[in-house]
Amino acid sequence: MVAMSRATEDYLKTIYQLTTRGEVVTTGQLARELGVSSPSVSAMVKRLEDGELVDRPDPRSLRLTGTGEQAALRVVRRHRLLETFLFRAAGVPWDEVHAEAELLEHALSERLEERIDAALGHPTHDPHGDPIPPRTGSHDEGWGTPLRAVPAGSRFRVQRVSDRDSAALRHLGKLGIVPGAEIEVADQEPFGGPRWVVVSGTRHALGGPLVAIVHGHVLPGSETTSQ
Repeated sequence: MVAMSRATEDYLKTIYQLTTRGEVVTTGQLARELGVSSPSVSAMVKRLEDGELVDRPDPRSLRLTGTGEQAALRVVRRHRLLETFLFRAAGVPWDEVHAEAELLEHALSERLEERIDAALGHPTHDPHGDPIPPRTGSHDEGWGTPLRAVPAGSRFRVQRVSDRDSAALRHLGKLGIVPGAEIEVADQEPFGGPRWVVVSGTRHALGGPLVAIVHGHVLPGSETTSQ
């Protein structure tokens, strides 16, 4: 059995996140995501394979085993509960909670985790709209529809915003594009230009990287004709 060190938990969580984003996980990709050398990744992956936490569906890619996924979900749960606690109780802005939770998630005991969960009223989503895995039972990581794929003329409810870029979160927060917000999706400028949206009556241009990280669903009855 592999010891659940900070490094082990980081690897399992990263593999889980990449997989649920629909990406094929490779050792090279893990090296880039974690900022470590390829030899370090290879050594850790070997330990995870020996511990039956990951396996290889083919020679080049990696995936979590059932045991590995459960271990990853425990880390994800702690991380998202901490983000929610920091946001609600400590007033940490939504663009800063991810980095703070990264530092704390490995030190959080199971007892304190459950106390935080109870104190927050058993939240189901963190400040970015990411679903918080339950302590037991199944978990759905579904991302919904990306804003970049929504037809012009639609009304769209934001459910989830990727927390990987704090500057993007800060900008979207200033525009009011946060989980729960309803926006009007306007026209798309041609040749890779910005996507126009209307938030609380104000029109804003969003570049490609921003519309790729906002997810949600089109509201029933929305028109789908260009504005």
